[in-house]
Amino acid sequence: MELISDYVAALSPSLTLAVTNKAKEMKARGEQVFGLAGGEPDKDTPENIKQAAITALNNGATKYTPSVGLPELRQAICDKLKRDNGLEYNINQICVTSGAKPAVYEALRATINEGDEVIIPSPYWVSYPSMVQLCGGTPVFVETKAENGWKITAEEFENAMTPRTKMIILTTPHNPTGAVYSEEELRAIGNIAVDEDILIMADEIYEHLIYGEEKHVSMASLSPEIYNLTITINGFSKGYAMTGWRLGYSAAPESIAKCIKLIQDHTASNATTFCQYGAIEALTGDQSFIDDLREEYDFRRQYVYSRLCQMPKIKVVEPKGAFYFFIDTTELNMGSLELCDKLLERYKVAAVPGIAFGNDKAIRISYCTSLDVLKEGLDRLEDFCKKH
Repeated sequence: MELISDYVAALSPSLTLAVTNKAKEMKARGEQVFGLAGGEPDKDTPENIKQAAITALNNGATKYTPSVGLPELRQAICDKLKRDNGLEYNINQICVTSGAKPAVYEALRATINEGDEVIIPSPYWVSYPSMVQLCGGTPVFVETKAENGWKITAEEFENAMTPRTKMIILTTPHNPTGAVYSEEELRAIGNIAVDEDILIMADEIYEHLIYGEEKHVSMASLSPEIYNLTITINGFSKGYAMTGWRLGYSAAPESIAKCIKLIQDHTASNATTFCQYGAIEALTGDQSFIDDLREEYDFRRQYVYSRLCQMPKIKVVEPKGAFYFFIDTTELNMGSLELCDKLLERYKVAAVPGIAFGNDKAIRISYCTSLDVLKEGLDRLEDFCKKH
């Protein structure tokens, strides 16, 4: 008898974690590595958030909460969604999870049946396809184009649909490309979803990190009909530098939210109790940290972009959000795994191979690290490009 589930046997390891772990091993051996592969802010969690959790812990916040989260936190999330995104939810539509990853997975588990197709624009965040497969669904990849800013168009969405299409996953701002969808682009896609009764998963985890004149638009805010088909995913990892706290949430139509609650009842029980008090403070306390973080990352973004534009044999689209650059390496004439391996072994620069995101002719680098690391890492990347 086969002991391993077919779904799990078909999964591939996370290449982003693999690169990070290899870089850590090299550092542990005493080697200097210039890490441009990270996916988390390099800033510490704001002190007021930490103190709120410490106070809660000292006051005995060590017991179970409702599986979907503290009522006070869910209300704070509702207030945030109304204030920042123009979205009206009640607390029964909110599920607090142990990170945004579980929020994505539980939403898929609640809606996807065996054989359902989920449209995923490529390049994509590494875990979407695996999560769809774990739910018995079939990922359908739509290759986006650099000339379109790495964004799926309404026409491409429509052409990818079949009678089995159940959902489309949209991420804005986008990982790995930094693309930000406009209201017009989202509305065109949302209207097609309404016409065909297709669910939309709107992953908005990077919403606070948008630069220049771009604005964040929540898909569910565009019409009542789009709202009724949209599951919004968000969390605290990126905007509040709370990656290790493992806190995310979903906001969904009540019928779907009830199913997500059932899944949470029988799996995670609840997100860590005292951490939830930190999340309440994050949403209701001083928000200046976000502005400072955005300003700092915008400065780094502009610096990295100016450097990359001067390097030979690579091409890059200016990212408008998140904290990544997705670099076209076609002219270097090697696969992204080989390229990143050489870059790490010979030049001590950690980057993520584009094949992890569905594009083997690209790599992703991050600018959520110090300027000193960025400068030296980019110097070495430029040297690599010149010699290859």
